[in-house]
Amino acid sequence: MRLATWNVNSVKVRLPRLLPWLADKRPDVLLLQETKIADAAFPTAELEEAGYEVATHGDGRWNGVAILSRVGIEDVVRGFDNEPGFPDPEARAISATCGGLRVWSVYVPNGREPDSPHYVYKLGWLAALRDALAADLAIGQPVIVAGDFNVAPTDADVWDPKAFVGATHVTAPERDALARILATGFTDVVPRPMKGPHPFTYWDYRAGMFHQNMGMRIDLVYASGGVTVESAYIDREARKGKAPSDHAPVVVELT
Repeated sequence: MRLATWNVNSVKVRLPRLLPWLADKRPDVLLLQETKIADAAFPTAELEEAGYEVATHGDGRWNGVAILSRVGIEDVVRGFDNEPGFPDPEARAISATCGGLRVWSVYVPNGREPDSPHYVYKLGWLAALRDALAADLAIGQPVIVAGDFNVAPTDADVWDPKAFVGATHVTAPERDALARILATGFTDVVPRPMKGPHPFTYWDYRAGMFHQNMGMRIDLVYASGGVTVESAYIDREARKGKAPSDHAPVVVELT
């Protein structure tokens, strides 16, 4: 199975790039984040014509997640038990069984600033996600959770640690929250970069940061026991050209 995850930063805006990418890369399962579209307006017909079943969870605001599959979609769950909200739960998680594999597409809250209520919300959301994933693992089914976690796991996952002092995405509590998820029975699948030594997946639109490779690895793939990963890479080419997302897809080959 070929599985990919991609924060498209608006599926409507990115559709002219998404459809050719699907035709070229042919992932069996694609996990999307930051779709920024309500379920009723999602381009389901275009994606079905491309050969994919579609499950969505979006409310038309800045979040939204989806799963596309060529190997079936069963047991779709939008959100998860005890999911925190701000104040209400947002469209940030969707899970389904595709080809015998339980897959989760997640878009973790940004957190904004370490002294912000949004940061407290982010940590609470990650803690609740851990509990929900642990419950899935207890069933015994292989699980992959992937998406935009808005956390760089280590200092090696940002272009310059000094530039992030006092900012979110790199704080000890955020990284501890990731470690707690991993400790439930997951492995961090670190993809191969297509350029340079760092497996960055996100580059800000500003100040030529992509061309200078001033990025972050915040789009993560966690695989449970029972999932065999053959290879993984970052499709940096998808970040180039006209009207790209600020994130690149991560593509994983499973055996």
